[in-house]
Amino acid sequence: MNYQTIRLSLNNGVAVITLNRAEVMNALNTQMRAELLYAVKDASQTARVLVLTGKGRAFCAGQDLGDRANATQVDLERTLRDEYEPLLKAIYDCPIPTISAVNGAAAGAGANLALAADVVIATESAVFLQAFSRIGLIPDAGGTYWLPRQMGFAKAMGAALFAEPITARQAADWGMIWESVADADFAAHWQARAEKLANGPTVAYANAKRALRETYSNSLDEQLALEASLQGQCGKTRDFQEGVVAFLEKRAPVYEGR
Repeated sequence: MNYQTIRLSLNNGVAVITLNRAEVMNALNTQMRAELLYAVKDASQTARVLVLTGKGRAFCAGQDLGDRANATQVDLERTLRDEYEPLLKAIYDCPIPTISAVNGAAAGAGANLALAADVVIATESAVFLQAFSRIGLIPDAGGTYWLPRQMGFAKAMGAALFAEPITARQAADWGMIWESVADADFAAHWQARAEKLANGPTVAYANAKRALRETYSNSLDEQLALEASLQGQCGKTRDFQEGVVAFLEKRAPVYEGR
């Protein structure tokens, strides 16, 4: 596919999708959402890890309010159901590990797009902003789902109501993201993180994602049964055999992803 609003690269098992509308702080329009969805699905079939990041000084400014002639007349429910929901589910359900490398401001739907990934790594100067109430809206693009789970109910409510910037360091301290990294080290750091996952046991990663997510709806008995089942699957992989042999031989394992 000939992408216009994003860039997709694949190197050593790491697929990097870069939001490429720096002139509007990578704001999401209809075309970008469609291209992102296609790229995520493509990367999930060809890569071992997927990274989302932005070009320029922002990760993503959220919905592009200038995308249509009269933004106040847009059918927001249709847009969310038809354009955002498939994209967010594709990221969340991606069978390979996903990383959001937040290189700058992430606002509105852009902040919640970042939170759809398994791991969020942000540069120290980045900020997260649930800007919705500033224009009379509620957090969307998965915000009401991810925020209370990742930062707790009280902070999620404050973020939604006050619409105040949350620094990357605050976000890390609150459990909203995995880590905040000094600006000078950011690019090299997330690239090293992505390469580590790309060289890891992909079946174990996929099963870990499933087990951790299902814990919210399972009883203890159900979760223990799920753990046993998924661990049984992992125990039959070549990766498990290689991991044990490498441990005994005191060397780094070489995983094949099956």
